[in-house]
Amino acid sequence: MEQTLQITVVIADDHDIYRDGLFMLLSKDPLIKVVGDASNGKQLLHLYKEFHPDIVLTDLRMPELDGVSAIREIVQLKRDAKIIALSTFDSDTMVTDALEAGAMGYIVKNAERGEITEAIRMVYAGNPYYCKTTSSRLIRLIARSDFNPYHLSSPKLFSEKEREIIKLICEEKTSKEIGDTLFMSPRTVEGHRTKILEKMNVKTTAGIAIYALKNGLYHLGD
Repeated sequence: MEQTLQITVVIADDHDIYRDGLFMLLSKDPLIKVVGDASNGKQLLHLYKEFHPDIVLTDLRMPELDGVSAIREIVQLKRDAKIIALSTFDSDTMVTDALEAGAMGYIVKNAERGEITEAIRMVYAGNPYYCKTTSSRLIRLIARSDFNPYHLSSPKLFSEKEREIIKLICEEKTSKEIGDTLFMSPRTVEGHRTKILEKMNVKTTAGIAIYALKNGLYHLGD
């Protein structure tokens, strides 16, 4: 059966080699169509107005107009624009600025193809995405920021056991350490983790921690 629906994407990055490589990588996915690429924020705005892509994938450090400023301007054009920030390991504060400006997710620039396409699908569906390599420092920065895409539907959404596991995940415990603490096997812990991910509609441990912090399931300093 012929694939008819494609997620349209615009890429922005001032490094030609990286941008070209990302273009080629995404072009291999039959569900994704790259409709334009920009080398600076001003070009990105022009392409956004021209193509109205489903997803914008943008670097944060760019000439003429940086990524955070471009995100703000795109959101002014379309409040529900779906934007993913491309970050480096030393850009934690820029990531929080990007999220507060309107980005729905971020990934590190050396993320694997599978994670990049997963992020695109998650954000396209209207859900936030947090990079799998998110540092505890960045999680804390996001927790203290104004960014909060979550609305806890019910305080009873999670069982008491799930709440205990969420707390230990936020404390960066491994499945084995959680199992040892709660007297269960690592496999059982992983089963609970999968259910927690599904209930939160997140894909990564960082997503669990940020959801928990934003919804009072865990407090910094606990």
